[in-house]
Amino acid sequence: MNEVKKRRDLSELRSQRWFASDDMRGFAHRQRTQQMGMRRDEFMGRPVIGIINTWSEMSPCHAHLRDRAEAVKRGVWQAGGYPVEMPALSVGEVMVKPTTMLYRNFLAMECEELLRSHPVDGAVLLGGCDKSTPALLMGAISMDIPAIYCPAGPMSNGQWRGMKTGAGTHTKKYWDELRAGNITQSDWIELESRMTRSAGTCNTIGTASTMTSIVDAMGLTLPGASSIPATDSGHPRMASACGVRIVEMVWEDLKPSDILDRASFLNGLVAYMALGGSTNAAVHLVAMARRAGVDLSIDDMAAMAGKVPVAVNVFPSGEYLMEDFYFAGGLLALLNKFSHHLDLTRPTVNGQTLGDNIAGADCWNDDVIRGGDNPVVPLSRGKTLEVLRGNLAPNGAVMKSSAASPKFLKHVGPAIVFDNPGVMNTTLDDPDLDITEDTVIVLRNAGPVGAPGMPEWGNLPIPKKLLKQGVRDMVRISDGRMSGTHYGTCILHVSPEAAVGGPLALLETGDLVELDVIAGTINMRVDEAEIVRRRAAWRPAPPLYQRSFAALYQQHVSQADQGCDFDFLSGTAVVPDPAIY
Repeated sequence: MNEVKKRRDLSELRSQRWFASDDMRGFAHRQRTQQMGMRRDEFMGRPVIGIINTWSEMSPCHAHLRDRAEAVKRGVWQAGGYPVEMPALSVGEVMVKPTTMLYRNFLAMECEELLRSHPVDGAVLLGGCDKSTPALLMGAISMDIPAIYCPAGPMSNGQWRGMKTGAGTHTKKYWDELRAGNITQSDWIELESRMTRSAGTCNTIGTASTMTSIVDAMGLTLPGASSIPATDSGHPRMASACGVRIVEMVWEDLKPSDILDRASFLNGLVAYMALGGSTNAAVHLVAMARRAGVDLSIDDMAAMAGKVPVAVNVFPSGEYLMEDFYFAGGLLALLNKFSHHLDLTRPTVNGQTLGDNIAGADCWNDDVIRGGDNPVVPLSRGKTLEVLRGNLAPNGAVMKSSAASPKFLKHVGPAIVFDNPGVMNTTLDDPDLDITEDTVIVLRNAGPVGAPGMPEWGNLPIPKKLLKQGVRDMVRISDGRMSGTHYGTCILHVSPEAAVGGPLALLETGDLVELDVIAGTINMRVDEAEIVRRRAAWRPAPPLYQRSFAALYQQHVSQADQGCDFDFLSGTAVVPDPAIY
């Protein structure tokens, strides 16, 4: 995209509807802005840039974003714009219960409405933790004014007793070792302060870095911005550069709709698969694509996963951490190695094409960033994303076979079925429980409607007695999600979910479950007549919530294969009357 749009006239900017008129409303807008101590010439005749900031003291991933907002402002002022910071829901993982996924659509709505209802010409979106990236972009795509994403960046490398430790990945790993009696409580406490050494998102390729890298490849960030560690001095410089560039984008009228099409989403899928990214991206990308009016399905993702192997040697699939990925050349080096899978002509927010941005991007460590000829996980051994269908998941389920135990990729075993995580967690550690490594553990009512919000419960626990026997993986099935930092033979996002009458609701303990990843199937070996009998007897549980946002969520959320967006938000937005906005 070497052709730059004709520079817009000041009178064409949205903000001028508020500030430029000589009527009483224009007077009030200028008056109230001066009330905040601004000189008239500091905001008049300038593009107004909204900085949507998800900073919160309950979100360690975003703990530095208050400072980054100041860096963005510096760039906006330098480029001749007027920056205004607007706080938004943080949706930081870990602290939010039952799941930030319940609030992804809330933040998407908030971002869209903040931009629509205020005199904003362009936006810099500050986020990075798992759901903040898709949420902010869903809102910005629907609003469709110039916008640039400024990712929070991964935290610094962790280390414990000479070993690299990755947030999330090693939390789960060492929790199992503690339950198995292989580490002490003192070791466990010591680990708390070793894994997470700085602000920033998980230092593994969890959902956070999966999503920020995908949107980087799609052209919505400054080139390579997703790889810069949160506390590196390059990060505030990048934030400042976002401030400069967004002012230029406003004058060029370069909007998400000018950047996003099916090809740009497919570029994002190349990054997704090469990274060995999180299964959560399968939900978010469908939702984002629908906001952009792009046809994208989980089958498109599976097709790309069959072409692009896991090539980044970073936890949970590999041996390194995100800081190592950055020093090895980061996302641009990875994309350069897989350029033959990319549409290099797609435009990006810096005004150049993707091909321009990755040309000459060097890789400085071929063990960290590998090519298709030397992948971390060959396609013959596993993929970033598999889509499974059958009488347990007619509309699809997903799994990361590259993170699964090969011996379980074709498996038949008896199910043990749980309706809620509380009962499951209590029951699985009963030493007298009749369960073996071949048992298939099933948790239902963990989906979008059932939980509600589709929490990350899908990496179901291994029974303590089996951990002590050395078992570290089993086949596990859920209509919920799994943290992108986790691993194992976990079948997730079963659709339709149990709470709306999906077949998972009809499965009973003792039924045989058959998994065949090569064939792409997941079935219960139950006679069809018996399935019909069970369906006739099934009754939905009453909604868990009768009021609040959660009640709205349960009433309007779509299923996992449809992106879990609200039925009244999915699809391209209708531009409101300029006389109103």
